[in-house]
Amino acid sequence: MNHQAYLDRIGYSGELAPTLGVLQQLQKTHLLQVPFENLDIHQGVPIELDTDKIFNKIVLQKRGGFCYELNGLFFELLTSLGFNARRISARVYAANEGDYTPEYDHMALIVFVDGEDYLSDVGFGEFSFAPLRIILDQIQTDERGNYTFDKYDESCYRVSRIENDVIIPEYIFRKTERQLNEFAGMCHFHQTDPASHFRQKKLITRPTEQGRITLAADKLKVKESGKTTEVVLKGTAEYGEYLWKYFSIKIPATNSNQK
Repeated sequence: MNHQAYLDRIGYSGELAPTLGVLQQLQKTHLLQVPFENLDIHQGVPIELDTDKIFNKIVLQKRGGFCYELNGLFFELLTSLGFNARRISARVYAANEGDYTPEYDHMALIVFVDGEDYLSDVGFGEFSFAPLRIILDQIQTDERGNYTFDKYDESCYRVSRIENDVIIPEYIFRKTERQLNEFAGMCHFHQTDPASHFRQKKLITRPTEQGRITLAADKLKVKESGKTTEVVLKGTAEYGEYLWKYFSIKIPATNSNQK
């Protein structure tokens, strides 16, 4: 993989030693530059767990992706730079069901650096800017909020965010290393099954230093310094204008019917 092209894509020009400081910078710049999006699913474009194809999409075409693509490619970047990283499977908390999704529903990374395991995730939408040290029952303060880990069961960890002193589960995971092809079944499910939330509506979102920009179905939401502005879109032309303005992405009009 051409890691210099990848670094250019995320706008990173700092040191490349496999240290915690570098990991922190790489994760934040990645999150700020590469959006979380499911547009290919609504375009009818298959998403394959092929590193070269994902590289072409995210780096060369300057697109975004969902967890399997974003964390899958970030893993390749980190290992090419000498980081001790591994892919892990996570089960996301579904608040409407009060339970966790199936295994392989989400891909995240664990990076062993400076003698500690850190959870690194550039493919979960709203999450921490910095990798989180996997240490139990301690509040970790990040630019995007407060987070904590506890044990869900004997072998499973849970990461949660804290809002107004309320602990809200994000996902559970084991530290077991997974291979990219192990996520193929759930990757296919999220593209094809009507029950997948990724099929419910088009979504593209990325954080900014002071907020977040989200384009979902027929609505643009811009959050900046605690203030949120919403615009209801009038059609595919306006959708395309905002997609270009905020994400520098163009989708062929013939295939961009909103869903």
